[in-house]
Amino acid sequence: MCGICGFVNFRRNYIKTKQEECVLINRMKEKLYNRGPDEGGIWVGEHGVFGHRRLAVIDVERGKQPMKKTMQGYDFITAYNGELYNTKELRKKLEDFGYEFETDSDTEVLLYSYIHYGADCVKHFNGIFAFAIYDAMRQCVILYRDRFGVKPLFYSVADDTIVFASEIKALFEYPGIEPRIDREGLCELFAMSPARTAGFGVFKGIREVKPGHLLYISRSGICDKKYWELKSGEHTDSYEETIEKVRDITTDAIKRQLVSDVPIATFLSGGLDSSFITAVAANEFKKDGRTLSTYSFDYEDNDKYFKASRFQPDSDSKWVPRMVEHFKTDHNYLVCPNDALTDLLDEAVMAKDLPGMADCDSSLLYFCREVKKKHTVVLSGECSDEIFGGYPWFRDKKAFETPAFPWCYDLSIRNAVLHRSVRETLKLEEYSKMRYEESIRETPRYICDSREESRRREIAWLNINWFMTNLLDRKDRMSMVSGLEVRVPFCDHRLVEYVWNIPWEMKNKDNVSKNVLREAAKGILPEDVRLRKKSPYPKTHNPFYEAAVKMRLKRIIDDQDSPILALCDREKLMNILDGSFDYGRPFFGQLMAGPQFIGYLVQVNTLLDKYNVRIV
Repeated sequence: MCGICGFVNFRRNYIKTKQEECVLINRMKEKLYNRGPDEGGIWVGEHGVFGHRRLAVIDVERGKQPMKKTMQGYDFITAYNGELYNTKELRKKLEDFGYEFETDSDTEVLLYSYIHYGADCVKHFNGIFAFAIYDAMRQCVILYRDRFGVKPLFYSVADDTIVFASEIKALFEYPGIEPRIDREGLCELFAMSPARTAGFGVFKGIREVKPGHLLYISRSGICDKKYWELKSGEHTDSYEETIEKVRDITTDAIKRQLVSDVPIATFLSGGLDSSFITAVAANEFKKDGRTLSTYSFDYEDNDKYFKASRFQPDSDSKWVPRMVEHFKTDHNYLVCPNDALTDLLDEAVMAKDLPGMADCDSSLLYFCREVKKKHTVVLSGECSDEIFGGYPWFRDKKAFETPAFPWCYDLSIRNAVLHRSVRETLKLEEYSKMRYEESIRETPRYICDSREESRRREIAWLNINWFMTNLLDRKDRMSMVSGLEVRVPFCDHRLVEYVWNIPWEMKNKDNVSKNVLREAAKGILPEDVRLRKKSPYPKTHNPFYEAAVKMRLKRIIDDQDSPILALCDREKLMNILDGSFDYGRPFFGQLMAGPQFIGYLVQVNTLLDKYNVRIV
C-alpha cells in the first residue's frame, strides 16, 4: 500500500522546467509520507509528473515506483496504490504472451497488463487499488479506482492542469488549490457526514474518482467512465448450492489476501465476520507450521460500564478468548486509554482531511499504531453486514416506509446547533433528500422483484454506496496514516456480485441474520461463535469520554475566534454542556449518539481551524 500524487497538462512541457517540478512533486508526495514510510520516488515526463510514497509489502527490494516500461519506443509509467490478489494468474497469462518480468511485484504485473489489454486492463484485476497510468503512445493519462473505493483518489483542476493525490492534503500543496468550502460542502459536512457523496471531496473544486470508475485525461479534456457496476438478475442456484458457493468464494478471497512478504495478522472481535477470516487464515498458517497473530480492541474500564442494547447485545470480552483458544493464535489484547479518545480527535481529522466518526476514528487510529509495532498487514471484516444484510435497517418497518437514509433519518440535532441564517441557507433536509433520491434512481433493478424485495435492494444499494464506503474510507485513513495496510476480503467483487442477487428468503432464512454466511461457516467456526448475534465495532461506555469531549467543546465555545462559531449557535452549544439539549438519539448509524456528536463538532472545528478553511 502506498500514496500517489501527480499533475498532468498536455499543453505543458515539464521536462523544460524539471527542477521546479521536482520541488513541487516532492512537496506533494511528502504530505503522503505516512502512507508509504519505506521509500519515495518521482518521475517527470513531457506532459506529466508522478510522485509516490511506498509501504513495501511485496518484493520489498525491487518493487520501486513510479515504475516505467518502454514498449515499441513508447514509455508507460505507473504510480500505484493497492494490492492485486490475482497477480499469479495475471502474470502467467502475460508470460504466455511473451512478457518477461524483472520483479515479483504486482506493480509490474499491473503495468504490463495495461500495456497488453489497454484501458480495459482494470476489468481483469481482483484487488483494491488506485493508480495512474501515463501512456506516451496514446498521449493520455488514466486514473483508476477500485470497484468499491477501498483505496482513495482525489483530483482537482488548476489552470488547465489536472492534479491528483491519494489524500486531499497533498492537493493543497499545488499552487491555486486552496481549502475552501461552499454551500454544497457545508451540506456535506452537516447533512451527510461522516458519510460523503461519491465523487465529492467536500472542499470546493476537489473531486474524487468514483468507485468503479476511471478518469481518462487527454488533449481533449477529461472523460469520466464507469468500468464496473452491479447487475441485478435472477438467482438460479439452490439453497445448498448458494451456501457452498458463498463458502468457496469467501474462503478463496481470504486465502488470496494472505500473500505478503512482511508480517501479517487479522483483527479478531469474536464476531462472525472477523472469526471467519481468522479461522481460514489460522488454518492456512498451520499448513506451513506457522502461528497466526490476532488483535482485539477494547477500552479502558469498559467492563465496568458496558450496557447491553439492541444494537450491541454483548461485549467481545468472552468471545475473543474463545476463538484464541480454539485456533491457538498468538493474540494481542489492545486497550485504548481514555485520554487517547479525545487526544487523537484532531489527528484523526488530519489523517482524513475531514471530520469523521469521532471516537470511532480516534480509537481506531490508536489501535492501528499499536498493531504497526509488530505487523504491517492485517485482514479485517468490513463489508459483510452491507452485502449480507446484517444491519437492523434491512428488517425495520421504518426503513421500508421512510424515504431517507436509514442510518440518518433525523437531521434535527444537526440543524438545531446551526445559526438560524445558516440553517435557512443550507436547507439540510432538502439536500439529504436530493442525495437519497439520486441514489435510489441508480439502484440496479430486476423486473421480477416483488415490491418488498425491490425496496430491500434499494436499502442494500444505499448501504454499499454510502455506509460501506464511509467505513472503508475511515479504515484506510486511520490505518495508512499509521503505515499499516488493511485488507478486506468481504469486499472481493466476486463475492459482492454473487451475494447481490441472493434472495432475502435465503439471506435471512428462519429469520436468522446473515444466515447464508452463517451456514457457510459451518465446520469452520465453533457453533456458539457461528451463531453469535451481531455486535458492531466497540465503543467506550465509560462516562470519562463524554466528560472529556464536553471539556473540549467548552474550550471551543469560550474562544470567540473558534471558526465553528460562525456556523453554530453558541447558546445551543452551551445547552449541550449543561444538559438542556436532547442529544440522546443516534445521529449516525447505530451507536453514534450524543458523545459522538460532540466529538464530531470538535472535529469540524479542528478542520476549519487547522486547514484555515475559507467559507465561500
